[in-house]
Amino acid sequence: MADWMRRARELNDLNVLHINNIPAVGHMRQEVLEQGDDKVIAAARAEGKTPAQIAQFYTDRFLNDEQKLNIIPAKEFPKATDHVGEMLEITERLVERGLAYEVHGNVYYEVAKFADYGKLSGNIAEGDLLEAVRVEADPLKRDPRDFTLWKAAEPGRDLKWPSKWGEGFPGWHIECSAMSIKYLGTRIDIHTGGVDNIFPHHEGEIAQSEGYTGEQVVNIWTHGQHLLADGVKMAKSMGNSFILSDIEAQGIDPLAFRYLCLTAQYDRRLNFTFTSLKASQRALLRLRNMVWRWSMLANGSATDDAVVSQWQERFKALVDDNLNMPGALALTWELAHSDVSPAEKLEILAYFDRVLGLSLNSVLDEYTVPGRVSSEISHRSQHRGRQDYARADSIRASLADSGFVVQDSGVATLVRPKTEWEMRQERWHTFSSEAEVSSMLDEPDSADISVGIVACNYRGDVQRLVRSASKWLGSRDAEVVVVDNGSNDGTDEWLEEEATDNDRLRVIHVDHPLGEGSAKRILLKQCVGRTVVMLDTSVEVTGDIFGPIEQALEDDTIGVIGPFGLRTDDLHHFHDGEGESGDMDAMQAYCFAFRRQRLQNVGLPRQTFRFYRNLDLDFSFQFKAQGYRIVADQELPVSQHEHRVWSELAEAERDELSRKNYGRFLDRWGEPADIGGFIISQKIILNVNKRKQNDPRKQNGSFLCAKQVIQDEKESNCLNSPNQSRRCGYSS
Repeated sequence: MADWMRRARELNDLNVLHINNIPAVGHMRQEVLEQGDDKVIAAARAEGKTPAQIAQFYTDRFLNDEQKLNIIPAKEFPKATDHVGEMLEITERLVERGLAYEVHGNVYYEVAKFADYGKLSGNIAEGDLLEAVRVEADPLKRDPRDFTLWKAAEPGRDLKWPSKWGEGFPGWHIECSAMSIKYLGTRIDIHTGGVDNIFPHHEGEIAQSEGYTGEQVVNIWTHGQHLLADGVKMAKSMGNSFILSDIEAQGIDPLAFRYLCLTAQYDRRLNFTFTSLKASQRALLRLRNMVWRWSMLANGSATDDAVVSQWQERFKALVDDNLNMPGALALTWELAHSDVSPAEKLEILAYFDRVLGLSLNSVLDEYTVPGRVSSEISHRSQHRGRQDYARADSIRASLADSGFVVQDSGVATLVRPKTEWEMRQERWHTFSSEAEVSSMLDEPDSADISVGIVACNYRGDVQRLVRSASKWLGSRDAEVVVVDNGSNDGTDEWLEEEATDNDRLRVIHVDHPLGEGSAKRILLKQCVGRTVVMLDTSVEVTGDIFGPIEQALEDDTIGVIGPFGLRTDDLHHFHDGEGESGDMDAMQAYCFAFRRQRLQNVGLPRQTFRFYRNLDLDFSFQFKAQGYRIVADQELPVSQHEHRVWSELAEAERDELSRKNYGRFLDRWGEPADIGGFIISQKIILNVNKRKQNDPRKQNGSFLCAKQVIQDEKESNCLNSPNQSRRCGYSS
């Protein structure tokens, strides 16, 4: 947003002084730095690196990514840690003017003393301001709304500075006031940021800056809207947080992301998906190819100044209209498909790209080919001239295999290198969402067994599982279906290589990690075996599990079988089956087997479970809700190894993700009811009752338990003994 604003102003011949500040972790409390939730920070701290060194690492990474996105560098990138003196100067002035106060080495801005506090966000009422306070109440404050300008250093803190109140460090808001005033003066034309900065950050900045200068400092505040990912807020814990290197790992040009951002107004939310990113990659490549062809066709042709000026004025009007970049992009494609001459298109597009920033002027340099390739094209043209098309086609095919695109036009033969993305697309197809994957659920079974695996990195674990499962399948009519859920450690390459030697193995590639629920939905949509055996990559098959599984599932009352059953008395505490076989309340996903046709009425796992934890409970209850039993067989030869997805997460992150998924589980299945020693989910009762009204007894004579039929429990043998609590929702 800020880059396009700058480019648009410079298109109007204005001189823009652009400053971009670097926070540099000076305001972070020591315990935040030491939590270790960020693996890069945790590793750096373990190596003895200081917070300043860590901040420099991220600063360099940020500047490098800006360059890749063709963002014009700001004139200055001031760091907060280099400007503590200026922050102290402002803080001291605010205390002198009675707008701030000190308590035990901490200095707070007194919000009640600034009459205009809340004018940017509209949070004027005191109650609204209190609701927006983002941290725990500080007992040292006079008012919970007051915010910190200077914080006394806690014991063991690395980053701290001397002040008249003792050693400490700056608050969050003060650094921006100090750096903006130092580099831009006391009057700033435009201040940018994200909408999440409006309150309290920018509200605090206004109070500080205007309290310090005594006048308005910022003329215009401009805020960019949130970037969503797959329709939800981007967050590392959700598994949908991406950085530029994740895009490049797919062979996608970073400028394709810039193109994608052009499709939405800066003050409207943009939903980032890899589907839309790939569409942007294709569109950008198409536009570059047009520039390539126009350059070959223009050949120094003259242009009509009036035509060029007309298009330029239309473009300028759009970018001056609240930075209407989607409109500017639409005009670009209108130009591309117009009857304007190639030479005029090139001149007009060069003007457009001063704002678009898609580096279209570098196309010819990027499309340069080695001399040997030019020589091959010359030989090909000679063969075509002699109508020796077989040899001409052979040269073309050879160049294609060597990574070049050959296009014949009416004027000449054009050749360019294939992009990395084009070469990746030729290797294998990748999906970006579950919706793109066709479903085979309605097709008849075409194999006896489908072994289903979701893999995401940890290649050694994937190799161990695929090979052990394939070994013990023996001569059975079976398939091994693997969803490569966005691996980037070579697992995808190994799976493709293995599939060439293992004709049972079928691989479905996803270009980025989807949530666990979506990945398993893809898996189940693609399995075609009568029996589906889902295995986790943390396990190893050490014997024949498939024969016993198929034999057990001949019992129509059994919905799910596996070795790792779970029991519960209250839905709040699930524990393993304590080494026992038999009926369980849920089955863990390490080995989860069932008849494929059961999915017709059970349904697929829920997409909302992005993290794997507790998804197996939820899916188990889907079977129970349809009257099927969950049965454990401890004799199934499956051994467990380290579960790396779990072990490599920080403890706090594990707890948070597990808690959220458990909340989803309870939201669906409700609080349990105890009916005569029989633990049953209220929502399962409702589902079973609906089914009972239509079909009170199944054909095999078993009875579906429900609250209204407690008196029938003994007759239908729902309980093995009067004192034994069991899960309801299945047939006896």
